[in-house]
Amino acid sequence: MRIALLGGTGDIGEGLALRWAFDTNHEILIGSRDPGRAREKAAEYETELDSRGVECDVLGFGNEMAADRADVVVLAVPAYHAEDTVEAVRDRLDEDTILVSPGVGMKRDDDGFHYNRPSAGSVTELVADAAPEDVPVVGAFQNLSADRLANLDVELDLDTLVVGDDRDAKGTVTMLAERIEGLRALDAGPLSVAAEVEALTPLLINLALNNRGMHDVGVTFL
Repeated sequence: MRIALLGGTGDIGEGLALRWAFDTNHEILIGSRDPGRAREKAAEYETELDSRGVECDVLGFGNEMAADRADVVVLAVPAYHAEDTVEAVRDRLDEDTILVSPGVGMKRDDDGFHYNRPSAGSVTELVADAAPEDVPVVGAFQNLSADRLANLDVELDLDTLVVGDDRDAKGTVTMLAERIEGLRALDAGPLSVAAEVEALTPLLINLALNNRGMHDVGVTFL
């Protein structure tokens, strides 16, 4: 399976790219608005993986080409770029493509981080509104620490919550998530509850800021 990480040069994109390349044999495509930057980061990821004895090809492309070649497209971009990124690749998506949103809208003030709920209800629903009607959208990976993902020396033992209206698409994303060692995917319901999932992220960041030793905090449900 080909997985494209649009904005894969950033923190969450790096973490997911390294974990999938390390733990699976899926083909990883790094997308960026700057194709040269995508190729540069893809080469960095290959070097990191090679140092750990993993031989694989991580390829870099412009976002449009990466999306065109992929079975699963992950919008690993800041939430405020999610809608624009979907619009830019919209004609490269079809009913056989699964679009995954890990984005969370947040704002910060003197008290800490707060969930910044978009008018669509959630970032995941914003992405679904921008995507072609026949393209299934799934929300996942919103509550994971990017630093923890990208550090392959760290064991995860974490849960990720998956939301979506298309059962088959949710099943595929669940499978991909659980191919990452130490990550468990839990079905949290339809797209309409994505805001409840996304709102956990600023809470986790606030916990990390206010408690020593919780820099890479995540969630596990018992």
